[in-house]
Amino acid sequence: MIQTEHKEGVKEIGLGRPAPLGATWDGVGVNFAVYSRHATHVALCLFDSPQSRTPAATISLPAREGPVWHVHVPGLRPGQLYGYRVSGPFKPEHGHRFNPCKILLDPYARAIGRMPVWDASLYGYDTRDLAFCDRDSAAFAPLGVVMDVPLQEHDRPNTRWEDTIIYETHVKGLTKCHKEVPPELRGTYLGLASAPVVEHLVRLGITAVELLPVHAAVQDERLVRQGLSQYWGYNTLCYFAPDPRLAAGDGISAVEEFRSMVRSLHAAGIEVILDVVYNHTGEGDHRGPTLSFKGLDNYAYYKQRPDNSRYLMDYTGCGNTLDTGNMAVRQLIMDSLRYWVEVMGVDGFRFDLAASLARERYDINMQASLFDMIQQDPALSRVKLIAEPWDIGKGGYQLGGFPWQWSEWNDKYRDTLRRFWRGDPGLAGDCATRLTGSSDRFAASHRRPRASINYITAHDGFTLEDLVSYTCKRNETNKEGGRDGTNHNHSTNCGVDGPTDDDDVLAQRDRLKRSLIASLLVSQGVPMLLGGDELSRTQHGNNNAYCQDNSTSWYDWNLDRRQERFLAWVVKLIAFRKAHPQLSRFSFFTGKVDGAGRRDAVWWHPSGREMQDDDWQRTQAFALHITCSCVEAPEVLFLAYNAAPAVTTFTLPEGEWQAAIHEESDTPCVCAGRLSLPAGAFAALKAL
Repeated sequence: MIQTEHKEGVKEIGLGRPAPLGATWDGVGVNFAVYSRHATHVALCLFDSPQSRTPAATISLPAREGPVWHVHVPGLRPGQLYGYRVSGPFKPEHGHRFNPCKILLDPYARAIGRMPVWDASLYGYDTRDLAFCDRDSAAFAPLGVVMDVPLQEHDRPNTRWEDTIIYETHVKGLTKCHKEVPPELRGTYLGLASAPVVEHLVRLGITAVELLPVHAAVQDERLVRQGLSQYWGYNTLCYFAPDPRLAAGDGISAVEEFRSMVRSLHAAGIEVILDVVYNHTGEGDHRGPTLSFKGLDNYAYYKQRPDNSRYLMDYTGCGNTLDTGNMAVRQLIMDSLRYWVEVMGVDGFRFDLAASLARERYDINMQASLFDMIQQDPALSRVKLIAEPWDIGKGGYQLGGFPWQWSEWNDKYRDTLRRFWRGDPGLAGDCATRLTGSSDRFAASHRRPRASINYITAHDGFTLEDLVSYTCKRNETNKEGGRDGTNHNHSTNCGVDGPTDDDDVLAQRDRLKRSLIASLLVSQGVPMLLGGDELSRTQHGNNNAYCQDNSTSWYDWNLDRRQERFLAWVVKLIAFRKAHPQLSRFSFFTGKVDGAGRRDAVWWHPSGREMQDDDWQRTQAFALHITCSCVEAPEVLFLAYNAAPAVTTFTLPEGEWQAAIHEESDTPCVCAGRLSLPAGAFAALKAL
């Protein structure tokens, strides 16, 4: 055994084991194991409290096996705060930025005992990134916590992809202003799990919540200095620890609070999907702080520029890119994913900028090892996998290119539907393709409609209310001089920019919102709603509210009559989708005639015939006549879309029809085999 000094006297420590990585309590003590391929020395630093300015004890890790350093310290228990000091070359020009003056967070920490407090000592360099900084960061650096989080059985809803309806939301934004949630729980995991919120989600009819990042995230120094916040959380500090900002208690209690939230949602039949950011971390570029990965082994964790290792490759727009070409990084991602499934209970993941995960070298490789590892993993191969199928690097746009087990955010759907309902000409054909599952992107590789995650709005961009109220972004409060956020919103203000009391403008906006959300919920593929759209939430024209932890982002639950009517419309549409399985088919429509002489679907021209090739460029109104289904006692549907600027009259297929979905103020006239549909309106008819 080896001995070291501790405040309580001489303690014997053991060599420990290289696996598992992280801090593992075994009932006797704690085994610490950390990866650093290029380090020359690693020291474990133990802290007494989050307020401690210096370590209570420092223990040199006595053993190294391959790239893993490890030690076993008897007598330590869960709740112990800790970090590392790591020595090695400080040669930025070669990609090495070791600095033992910096306390480093364990990448495998299960909870955060202290978030970083901004101070010049958190940077590994002095003045410029080539100059070594000898200021000690012990008083300001993030600290991990030793945890004992047992496995538990999860009674999962296991919703089929075809039956899935996703609700993208932020834990805090959803509940911060909900007056029926206890004040101490508003904006927290437990607030999301509270009865009023769960009841709203159940009433709405969604089957899964997709939570914006809950991994502990760095608060950018620039934002803190400006009085803003990294609200969305796309700035990961640790891939295992739930963000303590979203807990009613501290970082330690955040673990069980999150698990309690998952149990409550599961009990209501709602799955939990996490938005995860394995493409970059919150340490930024070569000028960013040294908080964890950069000090543990900058060259190993991050992808360097091939022409100059001083600089990091940035396929993310956030300063760095994790190097999935390194097996240790792939292991980190796999271990993190598995932990959130098996221990924390989640049901799936949406991978931010997922194309970057395919860059094992520098180019995209859609047969990347990480994808194979996920496919072969017994736990991960069974959960929902969603890709944001692009990054900002060369060749980064990969919509339709992910493995067959994945579904993908479909921005082609978003942009086409926005432009079509805005009234842009020549989009009917593309719109029809999007409404039926985007077979042009997914069918050739034998994938199914569920591969397409359809959405009109998401956290990044205008809310639905703002999409029909503003023609240009209004991001001044982000304090970036209006440079942030996209300028390609495909939006309209219906004649008046921003708030208005004009009844005609409001009526036009409401009609567009109804048509957009109706199109989404009758489309083949998996619909995703932006949380708060059902409440007519506005961000006052801000289309990049990532730093707005305030009323700009928080949901307003005080609804007027207009907003209540729209909420009822969304509830009705979701129920309609669930009642008609032909709206969420396993396979694409073919248009072919079956043995009974029926066709599964026909595109219908308003004049009362099938659409012809030339029609698609000339019309802004069409219908989908679903004439047969694989379900028992199939119901025949007629889905009509009128983006034209005037009333369109459809001559209906033979038979008797009744309006199944319509807004009272836009009641379609179904008479003598004809349907009169107002400008910008949608209607669904059922055959009697």
